Amino acid sequence: MLDIKYLRKNVAEATRRLHDRGIESEKLTTLLSLDKARREAIQQVESLKAQRNEVSDKIAYAKRNKTDASEAILAMQEVGSKIKALDARQASLDMEVKNLAAHLPNIAASDVPVGPDEAANVEQRVWEPKTYGQRLKAHQDAPEWLKAHYEVGETLGILDFERGAKVSGARFLYYVGDGARLERAVYNFMLDEHRQEGYTEMITPIVVNDTAMFGTGQYPKFQDDAYRVEGLEQTYIPTAEVPLTNYYSGETLPAEDLPIKFTALSPSFRKEAGAAGKDTRGLIRLHQFNKVEMVKFTKPEESYEELESMTANAENILQKLGLPYHVIMLSTGDMGFSAAKTYDVEVWMPQQQVYREISSVSNTEDFQARRMHITYRNEAGELALVHTLNGSGLAVGRTVAAILENYQNPDGSVTVPEVLRPYLGGQDKLMATPHH
Repeated sequence: MLDIKYLRKNVAEATRRLHDRGIESEKLTTLLSLDKARREAIQQVESLKAQRNEVSDKIAYAKRNKTDASEAILAMQEVGSKIKALDARQASLDMEVKNLAAHLPNIAASDVPVGPDEAANVEQRVWEPKTYGQRLKAHQDAPEWLKAHYEVGETLGILDFERGAKVSGARFLYYVGDGARLERAVYNFMLDEHRQEGYTEMITPIVVNDTAMFGTGQYPKFQDDAYRVEGLEQTYIPTAEVPLTNYYSGETLPAEDLPIKFTALSPSFRKEAGAAGKDTRGLIRLHQFNKVEMVKFTKPEESYEELESMTANAENILQKLGLPYHVIMLSTGDMGFSAAKTYDVEVWMPQQQVYREISSVSNTEDFQARRMHITYRNEAGELALVHTLNGSGLAVGRTVAAILENYQNPDGSVTVPEVLRPYLGGQDKLMATPHH
């Protein structure tokens, strides 16, 4: 949620910066007009309440002196009726203001590239493992054996999309045998790395209430993309960001504890309502997938330093897995609703010869904290909003996809990255195995 005081005092600047996020100026004009009417109603109610107190004193005085108070009583009733009408108007305006404000995205940080879509994103850096050159050459020289990750997984008998669709529908699957073990190895490795980086590991609820979804910015704008629990105001989480960030909702955190860092593995559920035709095959865009999430609560002056650190934490996983990637800064038109600044980490997928997003790391500044009322006491002893950050460390299924594509061999086997072998009992290759 944006600070309404900032919007009132900086209309021209806010109009321009919201326009960069795709918001027409009329929406801000309407919001500020309703906000002005709401504040005028509050002033009128306060004035009438003061008037009612005066009339009440006159009635009391008249009764003590046994004089006629009928005029004062009539005046009191009139004032009471006006207050009741204005209270109802104020409540209605309150709802309208909150609803409009809830649909405004966060304002982008000043260094974020301005543009309508992903074409305006800016590449920050590219990373390749030193040993990757030979494998890359093999991929380019022998494209006939280079398969998409889902073909590799199906040939090895470790990914079963057909039975997943039979039981649950499109974009669901079974991980089988070494596929399940590889997925488990990947997320255990991630959690262990993040724990060493100072993150507290959590296991969160996977069902949250509507207040929690509002707090992180998924509701009301993206309600159609969520898996709802029928008959209840509850939702299956689209990411562990929701329960992790809401952990401190309504609380004041000790300044000396900041930054606070959480990590969690959780299943994530998304209808992908707006993603028809994109990455429909394989592990890239599923309705249910595992993700290791990172969340931070920081002081405002430290949040951008922590954003760089969190991005480095995501990159560390890919570097230790030996997977090539690049980091891009998202433009104003490509960023998520709650973000002020976002880095996407995209892993190289050799069969398609493209980078695919595997982590999105964002600083939301105080946008989420204002919705959730998460504060701390600053050096002046005043209550202030914390800044919240979130990022994937990483999307597990996409990491498995990247391993299957980047580590496949001409004979159809897949080499296991060295850092994962201890999690697989020392196994160094995935080979085709029969299953039923």
